[in-house]
Amino acid sequence: MSENLDSGALADRLRRRATYASVAVASTLIAAKLAAYLLTESVSILSSLIDSSTDLMASLVTLLAVRQALRPADANHRYGHGKAEALAALAQAAFIAGSAVLLSVEAVRRIFRPEPIAEGTIGVAVMLLSIVLTAGLITFQRRVQVATGSVAIGADRLHYAGDLLMNSAVIAAILLTEATGLAIVDPLFGIGIALFLLNGARGVARDALDVLMDRELGQEERDRIAALARAEPGVRGLHDLRTRNAGTGCFIELHLELDGTLTLTAAHEIADRVERRLREAFVNAEVLVHQEPAGLADDRLDNRIAG
Repeated sequence: MSENLDSGALADRLRRRATYASVAVASTLIAAKLAAYLLTESVSILSSLIDSSTDLMASLVTLLAVRQALRPADANHRYGHGKAEALAALAQAAFIAGSAVLLSVEAVRRIFRPEPIAEGTIGVAVMLLSIVLTAGLITFQRRVQVATGSVAIGADRLHYAGDLLMNSAVIAAILLTEATGLAIVDPLFGIGIALFLLNGARGVARDALDVLMDRELGQEERDRIAALARAEPGVRGLHDLRTRNAGTGCFIELHLELDGTLTLTAAHEIADRVERRLREAFVNAEVLVHQEPAGLADDRLDNRIAG
């Protein structure tokens, strides 16, 4: 039990550190890209600056949401506050979509009124700095996401992972514009980046809505839960398995089929062992097991879903 508590505390610390790192990186990149845009007036760098600005807003929302999500259950929120992470991810999707629209407007304007890029070397240097910092951040965020299953950190990581492609595209736009002398290359890259951002926003929103709508865990995870439960001696079967991602963990509910002649104490001990198995396999999981006699013909969720 103490190992599970230690794992939970470590997961909470990793979540907090990931949010602090995200805010620090976004703030640094905003300062660098603003300076680069003022020197180059590149719409591609402007697109990256806008994205970093939304990154900062999204990261601040994520930071506040993670703090809220890590609060323990209380009298008014007995399932905890984990869905605050999904709400933060949904806000991130809105930020990303908004930045894509703003970028598209500026890129279209530049197509009809092309402007040359100045100080291209400075722009490339700033983008290379962005790539290095962003790569370090998403590597850390990936570690945190794997360790905690945080949907908000996952959304933030996807956002910054998209930034890697964006920064590379900005470098390509600057170099191609300087090499060809065609000012229209820069805004065309900006439009491409805007479309990429919109696609990323769609993915982030979908994942957030899955949590908010209590979508089941993946089939592989559900099969693993069923296998762990059936592996416990004394278990005859199970049904009505229900799962959902809560942002900071998951909820697992199932009906455990046992020998009807067992005493209440014996049945309770088997159910306790099944719950321990599942908590060890799924960090921060809340497990609820209902015990009933094997072979009982009762109203089941499985049957209602099957139609």
